[in-house]
Amino acid sequence: VQLVESGGGSVQAGGSLTLSCTASEFDVHNYCMGWFRQGPGKEREGFAFLDLDNGTGYGDSVKGRFTVKGRFTISRDNAPNIVHLDMNNLTSEDSAMYYCAAWGAYWYDCIRGLKEGATMKGANVWGQGTQVTVSS
Repeated sequence: VQLVESGGGSVQAGGSLTLSCTASEFDVHNYCMGWFRQGPGKEREGFAFLDLDNGTGYGDSVKGRFTVKGRFTISRDNAPNIVHLDMNNLTSEDSAMYYCAAWGAYWYDCIRGLKEGATMKGANVWGQGTQVTVSS
């Protein structure tokens, strides 16, 4: 069981990137799939998820330090094992290591996991992360 992120890199402020999260040995349609990020010296914070019914949730970070609403979009391919994150209008504050994770299944599971982040309770799987650097 494995998740691998890809698509990170360097981009100018105002630019766009698409991250991908490829799963091995399980179907991403059957779980909460979410994106988290962690800047230097900061805790890992969740900001977007998909539940098994294809419901999506975007939140301000748990501690209200940032919002991705209207700029980032999470989606899942019809192919069984890939989740994407389209990121637009990037700013230097979006520079961080980005992680995808799988856990739970239903809406309330997804919200809980997004808030718990790296301390998420219960079964969960994390990728190794992909670095995004935005220069102003």
